[in-house]
Amino acid sequence: MRLTSFFGIFILIGLAWLLSANKKKVSWRVVSWGLGLQLLFALFVFMIPIGTRFFMVINKIVIKVLETATAGSYFVFGRLALGPGTVSESGESSLGYFLAFQALPTIIFFAALVAILYHLGIMNRIIQWFSYAFTRLMRISGAESCSAASNIFVGIESALVVKPYLSKMTRSELNTILTCGMATIASSMLAVYTFILKGEFPMIAGHLVSASIMNAPAAIVISKILLPEDGSPVTLGQNIRPHYEKDPNLFAAIINGANSGVKLVVGIVSMLIAFLGLVELVNVIIGYVGSPLNNLLGTHINWSLEGFLGYLFYPLTFIIGIPVSDVATLSPIIGQRLILSEVTAFQNLSILIQSGAVQSPRSIVIATYALTGFAHVASIAIFVGGLSALVPERIKDISRLGFKALLGATFANLLTASVAGLFYSGGTILMP
Repeated sequence: MRLTSFFGIFILIGLAWLLSANKKKVSWRVVSWGLGLQLLFALFVFMIPIGTRFFMVINKIVIKVLETATAGSYFVFGRLALGPGTVSESGESSLGYFLAFQALPTIIFFAALVAILYHLGIMNRIIQWFSYAFTRLMRISGAESCSAASNIFVGIESALVVKPYLSKMTRSELNTILTCGMATIASSMLAVYTFILKGEFPMIAGHLVSASIMNAPAAIVISKILLPEDGSPVTLGQNIRPHYEKDPNLFAAIINGANSGVKLVVGIVSMLIAFLGLVELVNVIIGYVGSPLNNLLGTHINWSLEGFLGYLFYPLTFIIGIPVSDVATLSPIIGQRLILSEVTAFQNLSILIQSGAVQSPRSIVIATYALTGFAHVASIAIFVGGLSALVPERIKDISRLGFKALLGATFANLLTASVAGLFYSGGTILMP
């Protein structure tokens, strides 16, 4: 299966090239260095003992911080905030799993924590280090490098770190910012996915951190293939500092960070309620048409949006290296993320693991990397709307890039999954 993942890397890059807006302008330096960074990082995480031990420590830190994050939600929601199988210090047992009371409140905590790291200047330095590496090695603009580096840790607010440069960016730069935003996850959302899967996949946090880092160069690679640079970026080759409007004091940073987390929670809840309801409505309509056809023709076609996406993503799920025995089970999960959200996809993955429908550690790991991103239809509105609000004079260019960025982000996540599949080894300590 490693060989399948190896060829999957080049198949995905080839598909992106076929869909490129200007095949002759593709910078193969960007592609080779971006892919090289992914391979080197995956080698460090999966194969080199010190790398796997380092991410084992990261996994423990994230889990421990996540446990402290539940203190506030338990005070507010009581037993509803206790995860399945847990018992509070007072002896109260969990009532089961509730997304609204257990996973989503951690977003508020992590948003406040990230705000503290920004205020202390720690996050800024980390972002600048990643940005410097991207700029020097791939020779892209400092602004898009800085935004891509920021996306490893935060979400839509990553555009704020390059706010002074947005109005003068080329279309290719704007596409890279959108693609990176949809291909990566914020640290606050990392907490949600960890909470959902930590029971079935104890090492999930380490893999999510790994995937988030690897997705940044992957997004740059795919973005620059789909829409190559044909202009003259203002910050080309420059190492710029992240733009940050610092809060007056630490308490203000905590308050503003927590408030941002609340807005994110409200956005996620409203999106899940609306999209899940609409998808179910569409499925009912499709079912009325498809069920009689199945009876008439004697077929067993899954007449639903998830079913159709499963068929569409079947070859893509296969080429990233998931064992054939699990492809039919996992392709609908990977495909449904496109119209629902990664939250729903991770929940369904957890259910599949619990039920024993997916037992192969390789399948679980690769699927996790494929799902670790924000690449779904709702993210177009979130990122296009958010970026347009910062530079309304560029709304025409930004709105036209939405679907291209979504396609690029989807390919970037699959590319990262292929790289993970290439280096997968059942013996590494980062495996379940």
